[in-house]
Amino acid sequence: MTAGVVAGYVLTSLYVLCLTYVGVFCVFQLHLLWQYLRRRTPYAAGCGEWPADRELPMITIQLPVFNESNVVERLMANIEKMDYPASKLQIQLLDDSTDKTLEISRHEVSRLQASGMDVSLLHRQNRQGYKAGALGEAMESAKGEFIAIFDADFLPYPDFLRKTLACFNDPKTGVVQGRWTHLNQGYSLLTEMQAFQLNVHFTTEQMGRAGGGYFLQFNGTAGVWRKSCIEDSGGWQPDTLTEDLDLSYRAQLKGWKVRYLENVEAPAELPAEIAGLKSQQYRWMKGGAETAKKILPLLWKANISMAQKVHGTYHMLVGTLFPAVFVFSILSLVLLFFRDQYLVVSPYASVYLAGMAIVAAVYYVANVVRCWPRQNALWMHLKFVVFFPLFISMSMAIALHNSLAVVSGYMGKKTAFVRTPKYGVTGTHKKGRLGTYGKISVSSVADLLLGILCLWAVVWGLKTGLNPFINVHAMLATGYLTLTGYEIRNRLGL
Repeated sequence: MTAGVVAGYVLTSLYVLCLTYVGVFCVFQLHLLWQYLRRRTPYAAGCGEWPADRELPMITIQLPVFNESNVVERLMANIEKMDYPASKLQIQLLDDSTDKTLEISRHEVSRLQASGMDVSLLHRQNRQGYKAGALGEAMESAKGEFIAIFDADFLPYPDFLRKTLACFNDPKTGVVQGRWTHLNQGYSLLTEMQAFQLNVHFTTEQMGRAGGGYFLQFNGTAGVWRKSCIEDSGGWQPDTLTEDLDLSYRAQLKGWKVRYLENVEAPAELPAEIAGLKSQQYRWMKGGAETAKKILPLLWKANISMAQKVHGTYHMLVGTLFPAVFVFSILSLVLLFFRDQYLVVSPYASVYLAGMAIVAAVYYVANVVRCWPRQNALWMHLKFVVFFPLFISMSMAIALHNSLAVVSGYMGKKTAFVRTPKYGVTGTHKKGRLGTYGKISVSSVADLLLGILCLWAVVWGLKTGLNPFINVHAMLATGYLTLTGYEIRNRLGL
């Protein structure tokens, strides 16, 4: 057997291994969908009302901000409308800004103080610990028995605190998370695709985990913590970029409960340009890997059920899907040069198709059935038929960028907490001009080159009929070139 033949079979085996790895994660998604459909109604019902004969507790609202001049005024105006007694409410604006945002913050704090509200501005001269550091330092002066956290772009409804508070009638409830909705979903295809994915996390994933009794997560914002839970669980720790996921698991390992309320919404602004989306994805993927390294050993030592350990592991390792997707994407191109060997891949095409069917079902339920506004049924289904393959294409294409983040996280390389800039976008309107910040990354150049290469593979396959991966390559070409188009648009400031 020649070296070329051996190489062909080795590469084919690696391709099948990556495909199988992705398939296993699809099975977990199917199980969460089943839990969601089976148990959603009782878990979505909410927690009732705070007992009328009990005094309302003190709540501290913490608002972490960094260089968000386009949205901080909107944020403060929204918090001012909270339906909660002013005498029981403390507002902390945690502004580490180094630009004009700080002046706007000072003005807004003075305005609310003049109206009689308990509002303070906490400004640090450094960003030590980033968001986790700001939240940790603010805890020292927090008066509330409960701590509500909202990022700069979130606009919770006035009844948010009252709707979440009743869940704390259970003394073991440590945190209550609300559902993110989207202020600017219809702004562009990019924001539509982000909403398409987030709707899955905030329906089938969160409620599925709740229904199955598995560990959930606080999503960093739009939630309320019991202060004693934060303290008992070790507080905010800045050693990962996803301090929210880290603290969520540490709290549950200490016996606290995370409650998710699907029907309590907090609208927020999605990143409106590709650089912001990529910085957010990088932070989430790298932070997830850092948290997995930290938490997984504790998870498997804990006195919890095997189902909780297995689903917790799946949750922690979900970012590793991207390296697997990227590797099998590249291998699908390399295997074109080993035609005798890649024929053995054909039987495994059913794994790919089954996985796509599972993912399609999950996204259908989350979007068409649950989250999309009610419209003409035919139009909604046609929209889904167009959106789903395009979303998969873009997800496959962004795998390179996210893989670099995951690998960096597992290698322990430390990087700064890069904010996701917001522009005051609501619907199709924006307050600020979209940014053109940052250098052109290596992954962005690679996106263009891979897009061209995949397009060549499609054309070659159509001409010769020798490309069994032609559908995969068509999706990859679409995804890579779409991301490249957004990169060009971002650089031109359009």
